[in-house]
Amino acid sequence: MMSVGVTAVMVAVECLEVGLSTVSKAAMNGGMNHFVFVVYSNGFAAIFLLLPASLIFYWKRSPPPLTSSIICRIFVLGLLGCGVQTCMYTGIGYSSPTLSSAIGDLTPAFTFILAILSSMEKLNLRVKSSLAKSIGTIVSIAGALTVTFYKGPAILITSSRSTDSHNKLQLLQTNWVIGGLLLTVAYFFLSLLYIFQTWIIKDYPEELMVTFICCIFVTIQSAIIALIAVRDPIAWKLKPDMELIAIGYSAVFAVAVRSLVHTWACHKKGPVYTCMFKPLGIVIAIAMGVTFLRDTLYLGSIVGAAVISFGFYSVIWGQAQEEKMVDDKVVINSIKSSSPKSPLLKNKSMEV
Repeated sequence: MMSVGVTAVMVAVECLEVGLSTVSKAAMNGGMNHFVFVVYSNGFAAIFLLLPASLIFYWKRSPPPLTSSIICRIFVLGLLGCGVQTCMYTGIGYSSPTLSSAIGDLTPAFTFILAILSSMEKLNLRVKSSLAKSIGTIVSIAGALTVTFYKGPAILITSSRSTDSHNKLQLLQTNWVIGGLLLTVAYFFLSLLYIFQTWIIKDYPEELMVTFICCIFVTIQSAIIALIAVRDPIAWKLKPDMELIAIGYSAVFAVAVRSLVHTWACHKKGPVYTCMFKPLGIVIAIAMGVTFLRDTLYLGSIVGAAVISFGFYSVIWGQAQEEKMVDDKVVINSIKSSSPKSPLLKNKSMEV
């Protein structure tokens, strides 16, 4: 029953995560500026969610003191977070949530490469697990290139307009490529963020405090970028429509629910199980995009998503095999440590 419950919750969270991309895309189609969206989402999350949570959590015990080194690292973490969100929502604005979900499966591949470069991961092509992760990384990148640069014929057309001009089709193709490149950059930054975050948490193991301070930095940094990029003061005015829903959805879900559920799932089932649901986002994104955004379904999206999913699961399989090898070593060491030498010595002493 517990296994079924965890699975159901993870599927629901993946739906909510893709729903965030779909809602933000709908809001941007209605005129919401993506730079302003990032500012308000992080600002609302910091003030109305993380600040009260931090006050409650640290009410009876004070967090460890923050050093200048930790603050500087969190500032850089904020820059990465700002880059992730800005590139991601800009990319979704140019393309679609379907493309975002497809390219999102590149995150394990990018993280694997960065982990090798930062000596967090060892590469040995003679070992099956390491070979599988390497092949999966290459296949995932090939799939991302396919879904970005090959749109292909339309499989399902949901738009009410049956004919488009040649210039408009070229513009859509150009926007698709730009969106794909921006999303690729966003998920590369996300992989960097994971590596950097691991480094910070090792030295300062206070997840809530790090998240709160990082969110404040992201709000300030994204506000500076938005003030430079957005000259129209009307863009900062919140409208009680899809725009406000998208901001509230992002603030509540992206910061609170998703982090809490993923942490809980990792505790119950482990990180490999938690990551297994990521490719499911492609199917959900295609369904939501076609249903709610009236997106056209292209062959390139299906082919690229299938290739990326294969590469993703290859990386995950390799990771699972490595974790199994570690567990086997622990069992062997425990058996060796509990060898019958001590009882024999005890018996000899009793005979004397």
